[in-house]
Amino acid sequence: MKTLRKSMLTAAILGTAMMSSAAMAEQKLGFVNVQGVFQALPQAAQIQETIRTEFKDQFDEVARLEKDIKYYLEKQQRDAATMSDKEKKELETKLISLRDDYQAKAQPLQQNAQRRQMEERNKILGLIKQAIDSIAAKDKYDLVINAEAVLYTADEKHDLSKQVIDQVSKIK
Repeated sequence: MKTLRKSMLTAAILGTAMMSSAAMAEQKLGFVNVQGVFQALPQAAQIQETIRTEFKDQFDEVARLEKDIKYYLEKQQRDAATMSDKEKKELETKLISLRDDYQAKAQPLQQNAQRRQMEERNKILGLIKQAIDSIAAKDKYDLVINAEAVLYTADEKHDLSKQVIDQVSKIK
């Protein structure tokens, strides 16, 4: 009785495994290297230029402050032996003022530029997602996964990355 039960259970497990293997064989799987696609797009290269242009005046101001701070620090080190106490105090006050101004401008600028960069990046990732969805629907893929999750593939015919790059590159 126990042997019969074990045999039936084994047969059921094998049958289920065979059916699930057959069902998996019928699925069409594809993969996309999303990071590689992003880096290959001309729009991604334009993000940095867009950010630089948008925040140019603020970047120039921060760079000028850095240059001024460096100049006054060098002056302090170079001329410290010949400066009067009054001149040293004025120079120290000037340096403190420049550093405060620098901190007040540099950190918000960095945060704003980073926020804008993420906004632009998310727009491009949205275009990539739309392209993947479009290609998957057109070519009847059941599942498309990120290439970073693929450990092995026998052939590259299911790599949709080039198609995605071509489709998104056409979008301006």
